[in-house]
Amino acid sequence: MTAAGRVLPGRPAPSRSPPPTESFTVTATDRSLELISTAAQAAADKLAHDVIAYDVSDVLSITDAFLLASAPNDRQVKAIVDEIEERLLKERGAKPVRREGDRESRWILLDYVDIVVHVQHSEERVFYALERLWKDCPELELPEEAKATRGKAEEHAKERAEAGDQPGEEW
Repeated sequence: MTAAGRVLPGRPAPSRSPPPTESFTVTATDRSLELISTAAQAAADKLAHDVIAYDVSDVLSITDAFLLASAPNDRQVKAIVDEIEERLLKERGAKPVRREGDRESRWILLDYVDIVVHVQHSEERVFYALERLWKDCPELELPEEAKATRGKAEEHAKERAEAGDQPGEEW
């Protein structure tokens, strides 16, 4: 089923989550919520910073949800992406239909159709500010470990600045 409500051939119609009691209504499918939760936990396990997810199903017809995460260096961005891919395949049987941004490992996008995962270098995260674009969409509930990553990028930048490192250096 697409976010627009059409059932695709060969895919069963997913069940919808009941709306929460808050002002935003989550309309992402249960499958999307499962994928987001697993991906968020995988990112947190690899020490991602500022993991957050949005239900974009009411504003986009191409996917139900976005997961955003960041890391202070290219190697960690790649490690987070690899862990997300491995966990989603192992635990949910999901493979990305597209993976972009591998060369520089500064912003890697994983497209699972139901969800899209963005793992960005901390500098790209600040520059592109995807949260600003999706702030009007409902934020999705994430595992506690993923929620605990909020503010980690700022803490890391502060520690590096105190150590005398300059932005842009490999942290």
